[in-house]
Amino acid sequence: MIDLHQIERRTYTHGPTALVQLERFSLAIGQGAGPNIYIKRDDELGLIGGGNKTRKLEFIFAQALHQCADTIITCGAVQSNSCRATASAARIEGLACRLALEQRVPNSYDPKASGNNFLYQLLGVEKQNVVDAGNDMNSIMATMADQARHEGRNPYVMPLGAGTPLGALGYVNGANEIMAQAQQIGIQFDAVIHASGGSGGTQSGLLVGFSESKDSPRVIGICSGADKITQQQRVHRLVQGTFDLLMLPPTVSLKNIVCNDDYVGPGYSLPTPLMAEAVQLLARTEGVLLDPVYSGKAMAGLIDLVRQGQFTPDQNILFLHTGGVPAIYHYKDDVMLHL
Repeated sequence: MIDLHQIERRTYTHGPTALVQLERFSLAIGQGAGPNIYIKRDDELGLIGGGNKTRKLEFIFAQALHQCADTIITCGAVQSNSCRATASAARIEGLACRLALEQRVPNSYDPKASGNNFLYQLLGVEKQNVVDAGNDMNSIMATMADQARHEGRNPYVMPLGAGTPLGALGYVNGANEIMAQAQQIGIQFDAVIHASGGSGGTQSGLLVGFSESKDSPRVIGICSGADKITQQQRVHRLVQGTFDLLMLPPTVSLKNIVCNDDYVGPGYSLPTPLMAEAVQLLARTEGVLLDPVYSGKAMAGLIDLVRQGQFTPDQNILFLHTGGVPAIYHYKDDVMLHL
C-alpha cells in the first residue's frame, strides 16, 4: 500500500465505508451463474450527500486551509456532485463558496431545481456563475478569483471535480481501504467497476493506489460523458501527475487504462433504458439508490458486461458507488420514463 500519512489531510468521514456483497442483485443479473458482486458504499462518505468527491476534498481543503484561503471557487455541471460536496466542506471549515456552473445540456439550469441545485442554496453558496457549454471554465474561475481578491478575499481555486494529483490521492487512499477490507474478509477482487467522470480523478487514484499490489484488480471506468479515447488520455495525464506528486516511478501506462463509453447513451446526464433498469434493480433487490448521471450508467455497464459473459461465475467484482444520490430527485421524470 502507498503510505500517505505525511500528506496533510482533513477528515470528513470517520472510519471506512461499508463493503458488502450484493447477493440478491448478483442472482438477478447473473441468473444464478454470474460473478460475485460486491459494492463499496462511498455514497455514505461524509459531507452532505457523500460521494467520491469527499475523499478528494480531504486533501484539497487541507491545502486551502494551509494557504489561509477564505473563499473556495470551483466549477461543475448545473447538478454537480462536486460543487455540492465542496459547498458542504466549505461550511464545515467556515469558508465561503462560489461556483461556476456549466450548462452541458442547453437550458438545463433552473434556479428552482431540486437535487444538488437546491443544496447549493441551502448551503449558502455566495455566487453561482452560470455559463453555456464550451466556455473555458478555468478562465471563468480565474476571473471570479480576481473579483474575490478585489473584494479583499483570499480565494482558492479548485479545478473541475478536484481533478488534480492532490485530489487523486483521495482514491489512492480509497484503494488502500479496499485492499485492507478485501484482506479482512478473505477475498481478492478481479475487477473494480466505477463511473469515470469529467476529471478522471477517481480512476486515476485507484490505478495509482492498486499499482503497488502484485494482485491488483482490473480497474474499469464507465464513461459518464466523454468518449473512451479522450477519457483514457485524461486519466493517463492525471495518473502521471499523481506518481510525480508521490515521487514514485510511473508503473501505469496508457494501455493499462480501461475506459468504456458504451453506456453514455445520447450524452452526459441524458437517460438511457439500461440506466433506468440498473437504478430500479439495485433499489428493489438491495435497497440501494444510484444516481442517473454517474453511478446509474456505471451500474448499467456492469450489468451488461455480466450478461455478455465477460466475467466467470467464480470471479469477485467490486462496484464502487461514487455517490450522486441527491441528483436522483431532480432526474425523477427521466428515470420513470424508462421504467
